[in-house]
Amino acid sequence: MDNLNGIVAFVSTAEALSFVAAGRKLGISASAVGKTIAKLEQSLGVRLFHRTTRKVTLTDEGRHFYDRCRQILEDLRDAQAVLSEAAQTPRGKLRVSLPAIGYRFLFPVLPEFTRLYPDVELDLDFNDRLVDVVEGGFDAVIRSGALTDSSLMSRRLGAFCFMLCASPRYLAQAGVPRTLRDLEAHACVRYRFPTTGKLQPWGLLADGSEPANLRTAMTFNNMEALREAVIADFGIGYMPDFLARDALATGMLTTVLNELWIAPGQFSILWPSSRQLSPKLRVFVDFMCAKLFKTS
Repeated sequence: MDNLNGIVAFVSTAEALSFVAAGRKLGISASAVGKTIAKLEQSLGVRLFHRTTRKVTLTDEGRHFYDRCRQILEDLRDAQAVLSEAAQTPRGKLRVSLPAIGYRFLFPVLPEFTRLYPDVELDLDFNDRLVDVVEGGFDAVIRSGALTDSSLMSRRLGAFCFMLCASPRYLAQAGVPRTLRDLEAHACVRYRFPTTGKLQPWGLLADGSEPANLRTAMTFNNMEALREAVIADFGIGYMPDFLARDALATGMLTTVLNELWIAPGQFSILWPSSRQLSPKLRVFVDFMCAKLFKTS
């Protein structure tokens, strides 16, 4: 049938045996119902109703047609319900950009997410470059630092802090710094931001600034490589707590100057404000806000 509206009007009339009642149910006038059914009868080449001034009854052809049409409309409603349910089920590819060291905090909670949402395919991009969420085709990004793009929606994931670490063997050879002034005599292993080429400040002072006269012995644009260099006795490094945690637990690293105020950091998840929060993105955002930095 080209005109599904005609079938809907026919079934409603057949069930109510009234053009008026059918029109009330469909939100149209009784005359509109009558015209729609007349057009359907003309298309079929049969009469579906006996009409009198007092009542409407089905013809034999109308009764047979009603049985089939009622089943067709029920099947359509079932199909719509299935599609509606599918639209609310988290599924499909989800592209997320994270910092290069993001796997350190993501991987511990990832198995639970994949178990809860097996139909969501995660496409994860780990890098430290600044990406354009929309132009890059990402559904969301996880980043640290200040949020400057007002076109993005965001939620905070959790806080972390930076700490000064060194290997026990390095400290045995070079001595343990007791004051900020002592750092001037030590080899400092530094991180250089790949996006700007600037050294990451060691925010050890109360205002978050860096002490003067730090001696840079080595620089890296990858925080994992920096951590390995510190483990390998090259000097003192400044790194986030979640990156140092395993090495601290095994004794490969130890912290120094713990009493100093160490600049805190904040991770957030961001997504385009113009993009509808799809089921797959919604559950990912909610899950990460609930789980990240909560299990350490």
